Amino acid sequence: MARTVNVNFRMDSELKKNMEQVCQEMGLSMTAAFTIFAKTVTREKRIPFEVSADPFYSASNMRHLQKAIADLNAGKGVEHELIED
Repeated sequence: MARTVNVNFRMDSELKKNMEQVCQEMGLSMTAAFTIFAKTVTREKRIPFEVSADPFYSASNMRHLQKAIADLNAGKGVEHELIED
């Protein structure tokens, strides 16, 4: 049997608490859940779920927002009325 080692990383305390609760509901420890994840990544050579970024933070959108801010600061922007939701 392979020798086991400790792996340490940081996460938000609320996230950890929620993860522990979900793992417990599935009858798993967090160690077992992360081991399943690591074995799946190793076997499949991929993250076993989709990882994507919010398009709001894309480079092109950030350039657009920076230009809009510069235009507003230069008095060239268009102001809109606030809409009550």
